[in-house]
Amino acid sequence: MGPFLGFGRKRARPVPLVLYTRAGCGLCEELKRELAHARVEREWELTEVDIAADPALEERWGRSIPVLEIGGKLAFKGRMSAAEFQRKFERLAAEWLRAQEAQG
Repeated sequence: MGPFLGFGRKRARPVPLVLYTRAGCGLCEELKRELAHARVEREWELTEVDIAADPALEERWGRSIPVLEIGGKLAFKGRMSAAEFQRKFERLAAEWLRAQEAQG
């Protein structure tokens, strides 16, 4: 759960994570296990996108999966550890939250 925001303030939305994957991707399953072990303060929400369903995504990411975006920014291709995710997530999540606040 994210930090307490105080009385009268809305709770921050979870930081969006997008995982580009396809069925049978062993590295994708490994990445999801590492996500499950990561410990971060802000909440996040994972959306999985099967690139096989979209020729443009297959063309873009076909040889790179798994690909993970954090707050709309490319963060990882292939392997990552929970510790690597924690470090990058904190930075990119803070950027994403600042952008959300600026939009009102």
